Amino acid sequence: MYQDRLIVFDLDGTLVDTLDDLTASANRLLATHDRLPIAAGRVRLMVGDGIAALVRRVLAYAKVDTDESAAMAAFGADYEANAAAQSRLFPGVAATLLHLRRRGFSLAVCTNKPVAAAQTLLAALEIAPLLAAIGGGDSFAGRKPDPAHLLGTVARAGGAPSRAIMVGDHANDVAVARACAMPCVFALWGYGPPDMAMGSNAQAETIVEVPALAERLLS
Repeated sequence: MYQDRLIVFDLDGTLVDTLDDLTASANRLLATHDRLPIAAGRVRLMVGDGIAALVRRVLAYAKVDTDESAAMAAFGADYEANAAAQSRLFPGVAATLLHLRRRGFSLAVCTNKPVAAAQTLLAALEIAPLLAAIGGGDSFAGRKPDPAHLLGTVARAGGAPSRAIMVGDHANDVAVARACAMPCVFALWGYGPPDMAMGSNAQAETIVEVPALAERLLS
C-alpha cells in the first residue's frame, strides 16, 4: 500500500454543506440595505468562485448599489464569525476520511473560501486534524481555477501532483485539476450541476465511492 498518495478535497458542496450559513450571512448583508432575503436555492447557484464573487452576485441579484469592498469586508467578517453555525458534514464524510487515512492516503483541502473561515469551519466540525494542509482562496497568489492554488496546496501537504487527485463539485475543481495534470473526481452530491463534471476523470454519487475511485486513479 502506497503511503505518498494525496487526495485534495474542495470544501463547500464537497465535504461540508455550508449553504445555510452562506445564505444567512448574505441575508444579514442584504438586511443592512433594506432588501428582502435571498433564497438558499439562489445562493447555491452563486457558490464556488470565492467570497468576493458571491458578494458581487448577491448584490447584483438584489440590485444593491453600494461600495463592493465594504460589502465584501462586512460579509467576510460576518461569515467568519458564523461559519459553523448551521453547516454540517455531508453524510459519510467523517467515516470516509478516517478510512482514507487508514488506507495510507494524505488528505488536504483546497477551497476558494478565505483560509481563516475554512480553518474555523473544519476545526468546528472536528476534521481539521485529519488534514495535512488547508489551502484557502487567500493562501496563495491565485485561487481556483488558477493552478497555483492547487499546486501550492499539494506542496504544503507534502505531496506531488503525480500522486494526487482532486475531488470537487464545481467546474473550477475540474479545470484546476486538468491544469495541474491531476485526475479529478466530480462530486455529484454537491452544489454544481452535472454538466460541470465535463472533463473529470470520474464521477461519484456519494463520498463513500471516493476511496475505490482514488485507488483506481492512483494505481
